Amino acid sequence: MSDEDHRTNTGTVQPAKADGPPYAECVLCREPTEYPESYKGITLCPVCAWQEAQRTACSG
Repeated sequence: MSDEDHRTNTGTVQPAKADGPPYAECVLCREPTEYPESYKGITLCPVCAWQEAQRTACSG
């Protein structure tokens, strides 16, 4: 894991937050995320990330 990555509560690695635009689009709602557009992989906006965390926490 690089210094720019951090782990979430579910153990997945998220990219470092972007310093400014352009931002990557959320894969669910297409709103801007906090992550740089250059990030490869699944990115979620804060709202969708929170909703996804709630779904996975309750499905346990």
